[in-house]
Amino acid sequence: MTSGKNPLEQPILFTTLESIADMLRNNPVVKAVKHNPVVGDVLNWSRSSALWPMTFGLACCAIEMIAAGCSRYDTDRFGIVFRPSPRQSDVMVVAGTMTKKIAPAVKRLYDQMPEPRWVIAMGGCASAGGPYNTYAVVQGTDLVVPVDVYVPGCPPRPDALLFGFLQLMEKIKTENPFILEERKIGIG
Repeated sequence: MTSGKNPLEQPILFTTLESIADMLRNNPVVKAVKHNPVVGDVLNWSRSSALWPMTFGLACCAIEMIAAGCSRYDTDRFGIVFRPSPRQSDVMVVAGTMTKKIAPAVKRLYDQMPEPRWVIAMGGCASAGGPYNTYAVVQGTDLVVPVDVYVPGCPPRPDALLFGFLQLMEKIKTENPFILEERKIGIG
């Protein structure tokens, strides 16, 4: 490759995921596009308009989370589609009382989710331990995984969870769309 020429004029052989990632990392067109604010706004809009929370509940707040996914509240109109697997989800809704026995499983599920990922603590128990100030209850989800949005209530109504999702969408719209590079997380 000679200097001064467009690197895209030469044929590129994509045989591995690493060759594709190298082409994207070293492409001057991609580097120029990243600094365009319109591209950042479009990426943030698309990321915030397609939240896929994990179907995961710990206690009574889970019933309210299930109700939020039903036809009366219709989370689909916001692009919120509940997924059964952590590998398909980008939002974890911790709905209910987290005991110290279940906390390692919550952390494992959080670690299995792809980046970028967000957490909503739903209810008083998930936010601060609720009325259970005992040795067996974790006194806040933020002690196990980082929390982005807190939804208060005991249990919070489905429309309160919808408001929590809207708050998360607003937070995502203000983030850096290239958050993976900011956090030094590589592809593949």
